[in-house]
Amino acid sequence: MKLSILAIVAMAITALAGCGGILANASPPASAGTAALQTAPAPDAAGAYCKQTGGEVEHRHPVYGSNSSNLLFLAGERNFCQYTSKKDGSRIHILLETLYTTKPSLAALAYILKPPIGSCNGNPASCYCSLLGGSDQFGGTSGAGGGWYDKNSIDQTLEACIFPDMSSIDSWGLAYHAEGTIRGINLQKVMRYKYPG
Repeated sequence: MKLSILAIVAMAITALAGCGGILANASPPASAGTAALQTAPAPDAAGAYCKQTGGEVEHRHPVYGSNSSNLLFLAGERNFCQYTSKKDGSRIHILLETLYTTKPSLAALAYILKPPIGSCNGNPASCYCSLLGGSDQFGGTSGAGGGWYDKNSIDQTLEACIFPDMSSIDSWGLAYHAEGTIRGINLQKVMRYKYPG
């Protein structure tokens, strides 16, 4: 069954609306510009929180063509928090903004609610990300590859599932978690957003 993250969010909102009026007492939404100012963390505060919770901040650049030796560096840069398990060495990455916000995001809800994995061809983590309504494909399904690059990281090119609200968690971490395997750390314990369910 294909269940998009948008359908999951709709179900979560419906559930919250029936839980003692949580949403009934909510403030009206701010304008788009004000909302961005309110939810974007100061990089230093989000980075400090990442380290405080046992993570490591990674500064990454988007690249195209990672399946060849000729990387094309694209405009922009983002900071991710990498958590590494001391037990098995597995890792999970989450965008600093997604980790630090106290408000719900599509990436956080995808991780917490663990929609079932559907089926499609190709990379199973990328497929799962797409079925959730996100994308981790740079240049589409061209086979050229791409992702978030950090030369000094174990995972040099990160496949990060980015959602329409710009929240992001690495695709493999999402897929493994949906199947019951925690990579790196259980993000529910460190994300500042707490699902009320």
